[in-house]
Amino acid sequence: MITIIRSKNVLRACRVEVTLRRISFALIAIATGSACADRTHAGDGPYADVVAKVVPKLEKQMGMAFKTPPKLERKSKAEVAAFVMKQLTSARAKEQIDGQQNAYRVLGLIPDTMNLGGLLQRLLEEQIIGYYDPATKVLYVVDGSPKLLLDQTIAHELVHALQDQYVKVDSIQTSTENADRQGAAQAILEGQAVFEQLRLDPNVGPMLMMPGGWDRIRDVIRDGQGGMPIFASAPRAVREGLLFPYLGGADFVRRFIEKRSEKELLTDLPISTTQILNDDAYFTTDRSKRAVPKRVMLAAPSSGTVTYANSFGEFETRLILVQHLKDEAVARRGAQGIAGDQYNVIRTPQGNALTWATVWTSPVDAADFLNLVTDAMRRRYEMGKQALVPGATERRLDIAATPTRGARTVTVRLEQIGGQPVVYVVDAPTAVAASLNNIARVTLSN
Repeated sequence: MITIIRSKNVLRACRVEVTLRRISFALIAIATGSACADRTHAGDGPYADVVAKVVPKLEKQMGMAFKTPPKLERKSKAEVAAFVMKQLTSARAKEQIDGQQNAYRVLGLIPDTMNLGGLLQRLLEEQIIGYYDPATKVLYVVDGSPKLLLDQTIAHELVHALQDQYVKVDSIQTSTENADRQGAAQAILEGQAVFEQLRLDPNVGPMLMMPGGWDRIRDVIRDGQGGMPIFASAPRAVREGLLFPYLGGADFVRRFIEKRSEKELLTDLPISTTQILNDDAYFTTDRSKRAVPKRVMLAAPSSGTVTYANSFGEFETRLILVQHLKDEAVARRGAQGIAGDQYNVIRTPQGNALTWATVWTSPVDAADFLNLVTDAMRRRYEMGKQALVPGATERRLDIAATPTRGARTVTVRLEQIGGQPVVYVVDAPTAVAASLNNIARVTLSN
């Protein structure tokens, strides 16, 4: 876990773990770094005054006590950067980065030429302050950082150290099969750390209890990201994905402690970004009535090779729509009602294809998404430069070849599977599109 913070009286945290689970850059900590000589119990180390002040306040706020004292180690910025880059070049990291890079390229969320590994490296180098590593159970801070940033970082990462003594943080971070579920859990870990850090700040904490106070704080955090040039110049999907665990997670934690005891938070984690974003999907008196995503399975294609498979969930579905529709309210509406999804990135001789199946809670939601995702793909391929074949339940875009891209076909179809509406999206080179356009190979389960 790495904290990248810049601050103007309010926390601006972008913690990045060390293996890409998805484009949101919530990365998995696979720590292999060795301890250096100055590792110590945090209460005995060079930042003992900060730890001694923060720990009892955190324990009281969260209703949880440290079972063992947290440990702290100092590192140089170069040491932290070298450690992180070692993890980014591992085979597992490369698989995750390449998979997400290819999916986002097909969908037009990042440029075809963007190297996500390189972007991630630059983002990390922009401002590295510290991190908590659940593998070694050590909180690392970068020597020579401004005291204010160090104090913020230590407070933030002490929350992670405390969380790790009650839940298996490393297992949450290394579970990459369902990105939507992992994203929801990650939002709780980061959101709680952000919220607790804010509550500790005597200038900011009282604002959290004021009407509209959280909205003001959130806006300041968002606006402040302009002070990080690499972050500010990153594609919108990358920026929003980076912020979601912190801002979306903190907003959920805020709503949670209004309704329940905070010490229950880590024992009842949301299982989807739908539960993070919508109160009625999680906060029900009967837990059996929560919105639980359907499991969507796409069979192996008859042509090409699946190189990556995962889920987008409601949050990333919203990102896909807003990227091309340029309307946040419409994108929110279009993503609501998703009840499960899976996508495959498929390598073909003509280039990468993407198949994506989404199941919906109602026919109305499905029909709305059919229209909106068709319009989004039309805009993605530059309006007026493709032929649209309309239909009540099926749309096809035939995109002419360009000097930099071969001819492609996008098919969007609505069908019923097991009594539930499913929208199937295929974006593929025209030569192989027909062989991939078979929704009958989608299966659903609870």
